[in-house]
Amino acid sequence: MMNYLLSLTIWTPIVFGLITLVVFPKNDCMARYVSLLGSVIALIFSVVMFHYFDPHQAAMQFEEVAPWIPSFNINYHLGVDGISMPFVLLNNFITVLVILAGFKVIKHKVALYNAMFLMMTGFISGSFCALDAILFYVFFEAMLIPMYLIIGVWGSTNRVYAAVKFFLYTLVGSLLMLVGLIYLFFKSNGSFEILSYYNLPLAIGPQILLFIAFFLSFAVKVPMWPLHTWLPDAHPEAPTGGSMVLAAITLKIGGYGFLRFILPIVPDASRHLAGLMVVLSLIAIVYIGLVALVQKDMKKLVAYSSISHMGFVTLGCFLFANGTLNVWAVEGAITQMISHGFVSAAMFFCIGVMYDRVHSRNISDYGGVVNKMPVFAAFFMLFAMANSGLPGTSGFVGEFMVILGAVQTSFIAAFFAGFTLILGAGYTLWMYKRVVFGNVTNSHVAEMDDVSSREFIILAILAIAVIVMGVYPNLFVAKMHTSVEVLIKQVAYSKL
Repeated sequence: MMNYLLSLTIWTPIVFGLITLVVFPKNDCMARYVSLLGSVIALIFSVVMFHYFDPHQAAMQFEEVAPWIPSFNINYHLGVDGISMPFVLLNNFITVLVILAGFKVIKHKVALYNAMFLMMTGFISGSFCALDAILFYVFFEAMLIPMYLIIGVWGSTNRVYAAVKFFLYTLVGSLLMLVGLIYLFFKSNGSFEILSYYNLPLAIGPQILLFIAFFLSFAVKVPMWPLHTWLPDAHPEAPTGGSMVLAAITLKIGGYGFLRFILPIVPDASRHLAGLMVVLSLIAIVYIGLVALVQKDMKKLVAYSSISHMGFVTLGCFLFANGTLNVWAVEGAITQMISHGFVSAAMFFCIGVMYDRVHSRNISDYGGVVNKMPVFAAFFMLFAMANSGLPGTSGFVGEFMVILGAVQTSFIAAFFAGFTLILGAGYTLWMYKRVVFGNVTNSHVAEMDDVSSREFIILAILAIAVIVMGVYPNLFVAKMHTSVEVLIKQVAYSKL
């Protein structure tokens, strides 16, 4: 089984999604439980992978290679290192919670709803595991279809507009990436192996063009300013599960793309354009943080918060000092992505819990929630503090590591990044105060019941994840350290 562990992790949710869709299209109860079973099995496979992963080994692990399209030298090639492996685990972890989150909430087309999430989970895991460029591209594009349907079918009033905007932004960017992959295919004498591109002697001109092609694809996913406008539209329209996956998982594909493709394939262009990337990251961190301060819709506020927090990721990826990446910053960027997966999923789930009771996302429609939902208010407080970067929670670790790396590279960048921690506390705690504290002045709030056992389990699991990572971040950092050092050596090597 260990020889096919990655395939099992990828294809188990896809197969269970197809079973749910084909066998139980009208049986909502069976569709829910079969979907949950499939997501749990996939999570078990990813936990086994995490357990047996050797953090001291630099090479790809759990590799699988088989011919796929031999005439074009395209292979079914999978493998993970310390950079990709945590995201596979995070992906399957969030999917279990998403299936649970929709257990009682989704009333129509239940089989299709769960099947879309399961299939998307498999495609996302495939993107993190693929070592063949075309295989990566297929998984990368395939994940768009389930999310498009999730937003378009189960979303709110403007769901079709949001779904189309999300689809077009991502599709257009990825087409340029395909052009770049084809160019690399010919430059590498007919190979689509991603790792073989790390040693290509590319001149600075082609490197910059490749950088632009990959950047437009992955920056849309992150999303980086100014390519971020689809996200604040998609989140308010998506159902709760869609927002959880969108923020916790799909955004991470963009950050992963910078680490797997841009930095090691075009290192000279990365150094050449690092200043621009740092500026764009700081704009996202500070400006989008200010935009979040004036939001009236809770989902939009958290959506803008996600863009600001992901700005720390791109900042950490491009903090060069004397031509070398900063190990603290890179590890901080990866840690921030994992933490953001936990915290953003928790924040959107908390908003979904309130929306299911009041059917409003407007902050002004709430107040005094703690009087009716004290258990929920306690969980929500923890996640709000984590979103603000409170020490002892996962939200602090990644941002602190990036700032620590930034101090060694640029004090100005560190100052603006640190300033955003104040903004994060401002907009998050302002929202929490107005929603949770005070007297009950709304009849809908007066009728709210505290969390159900199902909601309590989801909140408790996320709370444990946020605290464990905040107290013991080495659980993840130790796994990625060797791979990050290898990445830094690859980027330090000049191809000119």
